Amino acid sequence: MSLWSRIANAISSLTRGESLSDVFEKLKTPPERTVAFAIAIIALSAKMAKADGEVTRNEVTAFREVFHIPKRNEHQAANVFNLARQDVAGFESYAKKISTMFRNDEQSLLDLMEGLFHIAVSDGSYHPAENDFLKKVSEIFEISELNFSRVRSRFVPDSPRDPFEVLGISSDAPLEIIRNRWRKLVRETHPDQMISRGVPEEAIRIATKRLSDINIAWETINEEFT
Repeated sequence: MSLWSRIANAISSLTRGESLSDVFEKLKTPPERTVAFAIAIIALSAKMAKADGEVTRNEVTAFREVFHIPKRNEHQAANVFNLARQDVAGFESYAKKISTMFRNDEQSLLDLMEGLFHIAVSDGSYHPAENDFLKKVSEIFEISELNFSRVRSRFVPDSPRDPFEVLGISSDAPLEIIRNRWRKLVRETHPDQMISRGVPEEAIRIATKRLSDINIAWETINEEFT
């Protein structure tokens, strides 16, 4: 059964009246954890797409950029997105369940936040309502202010881009420590590592920008030292 078929089954359970708690309880362990991660992106992006008052074609396209959707599964993916958008449950309930599922795994929650930021800025602007939405989600996820700022700075065009902030390290750290930090982040961004955290193979595209930003930050810092 494909990822999209498994996601559709889970969302359909919600529409049949099964509680969100019961549905997510079934998705706590691998391989179903990948379904939970995908549902989180789908449900929260569907809610966020209306945060600025409208759902644009760019936002829907950005969703497709986060997830690689085979042509044979496009109909299922569209149904899942629409079901999540029409669901009466608020985004807070989804965020709380996902936060519980990935408790003590902030990196997986950051993976999810990156996907949401990618969608938020896809229409060429970053609406205050989207910022409020993402900030609230990050608070529910118990993501630190520093890490939220790091992700936002990499996606929002007018945000300050400090290479040290991108790497999450002090500007007065020795070059060798900074190099080790850069290598650690590169390892964590490897597709195998992300899949082991529960990120579906279909969503590994979210790692592309992160890896690029990490490498650019390191190159910028390294040039300053040499």
